[in-house]
Amino acid sequence: MRTDKYILTRTKDRGFRFVDQTPTKDIMEQVMFLDDEAIKGSFYVETAWFWKATPPGPKNHAHDYDEVLAFFGTNPEDSHDLGGEVELWIDGEKHLLTRSFMAFIPKGVKHCPLRVTKVDRPIFHFATSPMRKYTGDRK
Repeated sequence: MRTDKYILTRTKDRGFRFVDQTPTKDIMEQVMFLDDEAIKGSFYVETAWFWKATPPGPKNHAHDYDEVLAFFGTNPEDSHDLGGEVELWIDGEKHLLTRSFMAFIPKGVKHCPLRVTKVDRPIFHFATSPMRKYTGDRK
């Protein structure tokens, strides 16, 4: 059985949904986007690098599925140091995060806005859910 069909090294640009307007690559860059279209049977994962602070991100919304949002710093001396700041709202509560983190957003819980407010060193981001494809938000 050939297993290389389960490995992605490049993906087509799906139009990163993090911000309302597509940011330039000097602010952020989508790295990979995995879903059922990219590899049959897989679930949704998208990844990006943040180089600079972003304009305001997604508006307050909820999904019909669980989601994980993660941001990791790149300080080789302290992997928990985010090297910047992320503002994330969950269920109406604002969080200012300066440590590497993963946030579990249960189905139906309103979250966002989400914004990278400060970047001292590159920040790696991923989002994932058990959905085969990202299906958008419900207000």
